[in-house]
Amino acid sequence: SSIPRTPPRTATTKITAERIEKATKERPYPLFLAEKAASILPSFESDTYYPTNTQKERIIVLGTGWGAASFLKSIDCNKYDVTVISPRNYFVFTPMLAGASVGTVEFRSITEPVREINSKVRYLEAAATEVDPKTNTLSCVSIVCEGNSCETEEFQIDYDRLVFSVGAQTTTFGTPGVEEYCNYLKQVGDAQQIKNAIVNCFESAGLPGLTEEDKIKELSFVIIGAGPTGIEFAAELLDFIEENGARFYKELLPYVRIKIVEAAPSILRPFEDGMKEEAIRKLTRRIEIEGVPSLQPLEILTNKLVSEVSGNYVYFKDGEKIPYGMSLWAAGIGQLPITTNLIGALGETEQKDAQDYARGRIAVDPWLRVIGGDGKIFALGDCSCVSSSPMLPATAQVAAQQGEFLGDFLSKDYCIDEMDDKLLPPLRRNPGQSK
Repeated sequence: SSIPRTPPRTATTKITAERIEKATKERPYPLFLAEKAASILPSFESDTYYPTNTQKERIIVLGTGWGAASFLKSIDCNKYDVTVISPRNYFVFTPMLAGASVGTVEFRSITEPVREINSKVRYLEAAATEVDPKTNTLSCVSIVCEGNSCETEEFQIDYDRLVFSVGAQTTTFGTPGVEEYCNYLKQVGDAQQIKNAIVNCFESAGLPGLTEEDKIKELSFVIIGAGPTGIEFAAELLDFIEENGARFYKELLPYVRIKIVEAAPSILRPFEDGMKEEAIRKLTRRIEIEGVPSLQPLEILTNKLVSEVSGNYVYFKDGEKIPYGMSLWAAGIGQLPITTNLIGALGETEQKDAQDYARGRIAVDPWLRVIGGDGKIFALGDCSCVSSSPMLPATAQVAAQQGEFLGDFLSKDYCIDEMDDKLLPPLRRNPGQSK
């Protein structure tokens, strides 16, 4: 059922041609970055009248990842009524997921409840399924349980501003067997599953009656994808073998094999060559453990395209195959269905043309306003793409900085809506003016 709400009154705006020309004047990109970093936006003498509005605007935030968490920390809830919608009621410090998957850190130490991030926001445990930019309505579905019986419940909610920060999902590129046999590393549940799988591999290899070949197969860990996630996990697994493995599974260490598989010619493609070389040196180092022959368990395989994954082997397009006891798929990310839905809902707007560059992400302007969204929708993090700058990497640092910027930006007095069918640079209001 729809949650009825009377939207705030719209400001009556009058902007002179001179102001518009001044606001849209091109500036060198480095100058723009410097202004943005200093939180300085163009300030103009206002000839705009904004009627008094006593009702706070409603902001709906989709997601509880890096972008959303940073936004919640910086938004002024005295000015906005903020509601968070996500299937997950906590934030995850994702760089530590790899460490949690091998027991280096506890799962509870890398999570933070949404209500502790900002106690003034309302949280709804649900998943957004559809966005209607024409009516400013969001369709959601939640799971309601009574005892052991659970059922889904659909509802709609209105918004005045939508902060779209849903992130991305692991993509398999249609490779057969990945979904059935590979582990992912995106959520706390994934890390728990990997932790159990690693222990099971070592315990299975210790059973009597196994040949050396069987033990090597059980203790072969194949990591598909040599981006940040794959490399972080490989490093944590190597540390686990060197430290904890020496304590609990010393007799099995000679059989351990870690293979990093990458389709590109090198690992960590977005990073500098010096960092790549240092990562390779650290990962392929020899390990010296008392009472165990010298070990060099990790091998990096580049230019290897995976064609299929079965229950026991990873197959490559060159005809080779390697056995494994546990496999991790970290070969890339793709967009969630709700992201594709929003792009489609924007229809024949400038968003359609911007997709030539955004390629499945939501195109936004330098102020994170969704192109074609009339200034009512903002997008940040892995699901978005700033159309006027080089493609930013899908990392926690980018999302966190965007979330902090947007929270501070909305907490200040700027006019950010579409004017004369155009998204102009935000205009500063004079003191005392309201939306």
